[in-house]
Amino acid sequence: MAVDLAFLTIAEASTLLKARQLSPVEYVEALMRRTETFDPQLHAYITPTFDLARQQAQQAERDIAAGAYRGPLHGIPFALKDIYDTQGIRTSGHSKVCLQRIPDADATATRKLSEAGAILMGKLATHEFAHGGPSFDLPWPPARNPWHLAHLLAAPRVVLERPWLQDWCRWRWAPIRVARSVGQPRCAAWWV
Repeated sequence: MAVDLAFLTIAEASTLLKARQLSPVEYVEALMRRTETFDPQLHAYITPTFDLARQQAQQAERDIAAGAYRGPLHGIPFALKDIYDTQGIRTSGHSKVCLQRIPDADATATRKLSEAGAILMGKLATHEFAHGGPSFDLPWPPARNPWHLAHLLAAPRVVLERPWLQDWCRWRWAPIRVARSVGQPRCAAWWV
């Protein structure tokens, strides 16, 4: 395939997977190679689940070939922030407190993605318990902004879309720097 698979939209990938012009295994392997190349700098993954992803991709390929296509997410790789429970896979909330926590059931969102045939690539870094800002005393380094490695992950996008939240962010958070990422300003701050 001539196109860089890492830059396919979900809609493009879904169309190619359904038409069997792209293999879920090929897609997952390409994204795993890219992750292995860049994650040492980005620290995006806390828990990669690449072996599971390979198994799920092989199953998706068999299902699609047998005509059991489940819908637009079937064969689409995804990763979850480490705040979503994943049965049998560590969910720490990026905190020392839950370092060894292995849930015995999936979160509803996790279960629904799995039922749709999506492929779990792993668990992603977040601020501790998805609250506040980066912590430097955890077992994992904070994730980096892929567009500017000197910047850490920033406040949620919703801050950008609600002017009153922008004011609140400036008043309540101690700004470290305002980063520009893909043309969008980010309030990179931590809680005071």
